Amino acid sequence: MTEHTLTETEHDAITDAAAHWCMRLHAHDCTEQERQAFEQWRDAHPLHAFEYEAMLEIWDVAGDLPRPEPVAAPVRRQVQSAWRTWGVAAAICALAVPLAGYGGWQLGWVPNTYQHFESTDNVRTVTLKDGSQVELNLGTELTYSNYKDQRQVTLKKGEAFFSVSHDTRHPFVVKAAEGRIRVTGTKFNVWMYEDQVKVNLIEGSVLVSSNDDLTGDGLRLGPAMQASYGHGDFIPRISQTYENDSSLAWRQGKLVLDDLALNEALPLINRYLDKPLRVADNSTGAIRIGGIYNIKEINGLVKSLPRVLPVYLTRNQDGDLVVNAIPQKSPKT
Repeated sequence: MTEHTLTETEHDAITDAAAHWCMRLHAHDCTEQERQAFEQWRDAHPLHAFEYEAMLEIWDVAGDLPRPEPVAAPVRRQVQSAWRTWGVAAAICALAVPLAGYGGWQLGWVPNTYQHFESTDNVRTVTLKDGSQVELNLGTELTYSNYKDQRQVTLKKGEAFFSVSHDTRHPFVVKAAEGRIRVTGTKFNVWMYEDQVKVNLIEGSVLVSSNDDLTGDGLRLGPAMQASYGHGDFIPRISQTYENDSSLAWRQGKLVLDDLALNEALPLINRYLDKPLRVADNSTGAIRIGGIYNIKEINGLVKSLPRVLPVYLTRNQDGDLVVNAIPQKSPKT
């Protein structure tokens, strides 16, 4: 049987439908009947699902659009909802066709370039449209959007090393969890696990803010300095990195645990696991671990823990592996 080749008109119709469904499914008044109709449309042809996933990426870009000035409380939610819907429509138009005819670019509202990168089983290096290079650790996902007034990366998960092309008039901003890192041209590493973020500066300088909603540019880092923050932190925690710091060992495929308590080591280990490893209690979390491990073989590290530490493994009700300290026998009197 001969496979039907879609015409340009048919393909454009699918793209329009995908944009429609993306906005409807995110609308607060979307009905169950509409959701069922969407599922039927999505499953009718493989290209339908492909185009819809592409629209979801554009929706993420629209989430970073500037917001309007606050309005009176009774109508604020409705206005913000309408603004986001308009933003998605503008972003879809901007990324679907040449942007010269759209005022959104001139106003700095929509990007003229959008890239999506993901690394699963291998470390990879990618080049952004501005010439910057990014090394992606295993299990890393990020997007790049070029706006008129800034270059913006959103680190969705994982870890990345940035070598940023210098441009003082076009700042480079990395959004990670609730905070941001702002530079003009430098080399730095961003590690993220859940809501925890660590920024290591190698060359140049960066400004780190722990909350993107706070005013101000954040705290400035110099070379050999590290900033870390988590959910609810008002300002980042700043520290100096030592000469033999191993935080960038992942670029050589290694995870170095330098005599760390399990409570400190687990976020580094869990970055590479499908399901997180947990500790049973604080006494277990205080047990220390060291060694150098292949980042592709972290599951093997987990299985070997009972052979190298005084612990045993169980599973909790969620199916997560739990590390338990072996009870110490009381000495006989």
